[in-house]
Amino acid sequence: MSTNTFSKEAEKRLIDFFNHAIAPEDMAKVIRQVNYTLALSVMKEQETPPNGIESNFYWLNELAEILNPYLEAE
Repeated sequence: MSTNTFSKEAEKRLIDFFNHAIAPEDMAKVIRQVNYTLALSVMKEQETPPNGIESNFYWLNELAEILNPYLEAE
């Protein structure tokens, strides 16, 4: 399990960003759309995806889930 490695300044800036710039639900939607578009373009361009690309898609989806849980089982 990882620990929080953000500085206090980075934490403050992230909190300010999500409190004033964009709603977490909207950011999660954008992340999911970008992730989908990236996945489609990688699949169209390459027969075999580059090493590590799966984990990149996974972590983008995890970030979206943190911002707006959508896939949680009820």
